[in-house]
Amino acid sequence: MPGPRVTGAERAALVGLIAGRARRLEAERSLDELAGLADAAGAQVVLRVLQERPKPDASTYLGSGKVATLAVSCAETGVDVVIFDNELTPAQLRQIEEKVGRKIIDRTQLILDIFARRAKTREGKLQVELAQLKYLLPRLVGAGDALSRLGGGIGTRGPGETKLETDRRRIRSRIHAVGEDIDQVRRRRSQLRERRHKASVPTVALVGYTNAGKTTLFNVLTRSDAETSNALFVTLDPLVRQLRLPDSRELLVSDTVGFIDRLPHALVAAFRATLEEVAAADLILHVIDAAAADRDRRMTAVQQVLEEVGAIDVPLVEIYNKCDELNPDERRRLQEQDPAALLVSALRREGIDELIETIASRLALDVRRVTFTFDPDAAADRERIARLYRHARVLVHEARDGRVSIVADVPRRLLARLDHA
Repeated sequence: MPGPRVTGAERAALVGLIAGRARRLEAERSLDELAGLADAAGAQVVLRVLQERPKPDASTYLGSGKVATLAVSCAETGVDVVIFDNELTPAQLRQIEEKVGRKIIDRTQLILDIFARRAKTREGKLQVELAQLKYLLPRLVGAGDALSRLGGGIGTRGPGETKLETDRRRIRSRIHAVGEDIDQVRRRRSQLRERRHKASVPTVALVGYTNAGKTTLFNVLTRSDAETSNALFVTLDPLVRQLRLPDSRELLVSDTVGFIDRLPHALVAAFRATLEEVAAADLILHVIDAAAADRDRRMTAVQQVLEEVGAIDVPLVEIYNKCDELNPDERRRLQEQDPAALLVSALRREGIDELIETIASRLALDVRRVTFTFDPDAAADRERIARLYRHARVLVHEARDGRVSIVADVPRRLLARLDHA
């Protein structure tokens, strides 16, 4: 029997496929994740379907018999939208929709829809729109009346609302225009990074699977109040805040969009301007949900996106968050498996001091110990002394005969900006 209808929510069926060497447990976990995505899009999941077959059917993905069964189940449970856990071809979308008689969307379209809901800044909206348009363009080819199914709801936000009256030429024109706007964003970000580099301010980027607790950790480190939630893709627009280390040095911490397994390529491409912040960072903190049952799969998904945005060579520290949800045996096993692992709980502020010490030591790897002599009466020298205390680790400070002598471990990139004795 269908469950009670949640007011305003579309009733959704989730469909997954166990094909080839895929295992049922992996498919079920993937469907669980799809349920989280559906919830983030405002849907009420009332039906879950998993089909086993050697490979996807070219025309209906599931096979005609299973699609017929799906149509009956959708009718019985009052389903409004059927969400497939893989990307469907335009032909599969049309065939399934014709046989099931319900709106059909795939995983990619669902993720794009969530991003459209979450984007608040002009930059975020532009990036999501570009990804949606690139997804839509090949699906217009020969689609004909199939697009008339889109009357509203999940999968139709953003540019989807106008796709019926938008032909391919206009979409290509819009893609070009949005792309140019995003190029301007990229140039602005590049200029800001260059300024930070000249000021010798180190940057640390937080990355991780969606809902790993990055923003909670970001708030703890920077004493900020960015929005957090136990939901997927809450952080979409990048945040950059200052962090002062115990030795008074300052650095910048950026929080980025959460990654996800099979993150649509169009989204990675569209968000490249934002993700370049990660590639240009001095240190990456990979925030991992230590309590996730499929932790290894999520870590692999993050590594794949880092490779795609050219950040694979940036020094990286793995941080296992939510360790308060592990029992003592699980914590011990994790530590034995990865002796370098940092175990923290951002929510309970556990392990944060050790994390900050690790950040400080990792950022101090590329340093030289130098002795500086300054005239404390000269404004320029007073400014250099202040810069040393902000960005270097001062070991000795002596004042003698009207001069100041300082011994400090200095980041090499700062040396060119300071005169030393």
